[in-house]
Amino acid sequence: MKNKLLALSAITAACLMTMSSAMAEDAPAAAAAEPGPITANVTLASEYRYRGIAQTNSLPAVQGGFDYAHESGFYVGNWNSTISWIGDTYAGASAPIEMDLYAGFKKEVSEGLTLDGGVLQYYYPTSNLKIPTTASNPNTTELYVAATYSFATLKYSYSLTDLFGQIGSKGSSYVDLALNYDTGVEGIILNGHVGYQNVTGTANANSSYTDWKLGLTKDLGNGMNVAVAYIGTNANGSVAFYQSPTGQNLGRGTGFISFTKAF
Repeated sequence: MKNKLLALSAITAACLMTMSSAMAEDAPAAAAAEPGPITANVTLASEYRYRGIAQTNSLPAVQGGFDYAHESGFYVGNWNSTISWIGDTYAGASAPIEMDLYAGFKKEVSEGLTLDGGVLQYYYPTSNLKIPTTASNPNTTELYVAATYSFATLKYSYSLTDLFGQIGSKGSSYVDLALNYDTGVEGIILNGHVGYQNVTGTANANSSYTDWKLGLTKDLGNGMNVAVAYIGTNANGSVAFYQSPTGQNLGRGTGFISFTKAF
């Protein structure tokens, strides 16, 4: 990221699902490279979208995290968000929070080109979770590599475990291109994103999909910004993991707004 606003934009993009966001669309890895030893962020979002899929069933989300970045390029951090999808999917289960733990190495290797790589653990503290034979534990571990040049970031993520409870999906991958272009006008950044989630396994033949986002982020000063966007996917609404309790497609197109404060 070239400056603080671009880093904040990536954090917001990640909140879309975005882990994102971010992001690159995944928020944690993008936030981790912010200059300075320790940074933190808090976000209030109209909902939590990750890789285009609703995690809070169209309800608002409270999010936040912190990062430690060493001058060598090593970073470690934590990002958290309220969620509802596990409780919505598994009757009687309580899992109101997603906790992301990550570590990696990010370095500018030449003028304008930065490389990034690391590991990300999605952890869901749960109670009364009874997993049926058609699903697996939602906790997920991914490796990722990314390259940023100017205002564009290309990222690849690979799942070392089943992906968010989809049985037999170990080895799934996600590739995304995120664009965060500073217009130079009134602190406005143009945000664009397109990603493809490949879900492996014969039981998940209809689970792969493409997601996209187009939006704006405005710097409000004092470490604050506001972001608005339109998010959409072509996710198959008949897949149980992409359905709300009322049968709505959790990947359907929607407008989005968030407010972020960085410390």
